[in-house]
Parts: sequence; C-alpha cells; structure tokens
Amino acid sequence: MRVIFNEEMRAVADDLDTMAQDVRRAIDLSCKALLDCDVEAAQSVIDGDAAIDELESSVLDQCVKLLAKQNPVATDLRVVVSTMRLASTFERMGDLARHLAEAARRTYPQSAIPEEARPIFEEMATFLHTMADRMVSMLADRDATTAEQIIFSDDQLDALHHRTFDLVLADEWNGTRRDLINVVLLARFMERLGDHAVSAARRVVYIVSGFDPTKEPPRDEGTDID
Repeated sequence: MRVIFNEEMRAVADDLDTMAQDVRRAIDLSCKALLDCDVEAAQSVIDGDAAIDELESSVLDQCVKLLAKQNPVATDLRVVVSTMRLASTFERMGDLARHLAEAARRTYPQSAIPEEARPIFEEMATFLHTMADRMVSMLADRDATTAEQIIFSDDQLDALHHRTFDLVLADEWNGTRRDLINVVLLARFMERLGDHAVSAARRVVYIVSGFDPTKEPPRDEGTDID
C-alpha cells in the first residue's frame, strides 16, 4: 500500500512541477508583453492559461482520490493537502499573468505602461523573473531555504508597488486617466504574484518542516537573500 501511495504521489508531484514551470513561463512572457509591446507573447500567455487550469484540476482530482483510497495520516496527509493548496495557488498566479497579458494585448500597439512608470515596472519584472525561477527550484527540490528567500524578499516587491502610488499621486504626474488605471491595476497584479509566491513558499516550508505556513520562519541575522 505504501509503495502505491508513493508512486501515485510522485505522479501528482510531476504535475505540480509542470504547473510551476508553466507559471514561470507565463510570468516571464506577460512581463515581456507589457514591456516590449509583444502581442505574440501576450497571446501565448492567454492561450496557455487553459493548460494551467487543466493541470490544477488533474492535481486536485488525484489528491482527492489519494485521500479517499489511501487514507493518509501524519506527514503524508500534510503533503497531500499542501499539494492541493499549491495547485490552487499556481492556478491563481496563472490567472494574474493572463491579466497582465490581456492588458498588453488590449493596448497594442501602444504600451499599457506610460513611459514615466517604465523604470518601476522594469524593476518589478526583474524581481518576478528571479522569484519565478526560485519558485520552480524550491518546488523541484522541496528546498525550504529557497522558500525562505522568497518569503523574505517579498518586501522588495511591496516597496516597488508603493512607488507606483507615489508616482501617480505626485504633482508632476501628467498621465491620462487610462494611464493611471493601468499603472495602479498592473502594479497590483504584479504585487499579487509576489504574494502568491510567498504563499507557495510557506506551504513548502510546511511540507518540509511542519512549521505553521501562516507564520514567518525565523530569520537568521546577517543572512543575505539577494
């Protein structure tokens, strides 16, 4: 029975790894679509979202069957339930990437990002690229150290998000109403991507250590996470 559980759980883990990779690709392409006015990249993200949704459904179905047939307890139960939560988190991240891509497609051939906001969005895109790479690595290796890097670095993305408010509220802001709405909404979508990555990271910490995923793991003094 244990052998069967392990084999079925490996199949679920493979699907979850594929989800994380697909989400990373969606994040990278949606940022490229926004910054480069790349409508093909935008369409690729929009078209690819269905595959992420299907993987979520597959993972959830497999986990429900595992719960029903194998009746896991202790660590095994923690892994199955956390896997379900991770699948739902990745699905939401795919949706957020799709929202970014849809904005890029909607304003094409013009940019959805006004020129004065571009430096901030470039920094946010760079941050998300690194975060997505860490997320894939964290999941593949069940690496709590990488998970903690994601958790602790989220303050950087929050600070960038706050800078977008400072920009549009400044007396020097000359953007249109559409520019203002785009800056606020798109920055919010990107900030939420970071929040969901933190949620996934906390869930991996929980899988590995049993530490409460709603709490922040202890930070070692002098640790450099950049």
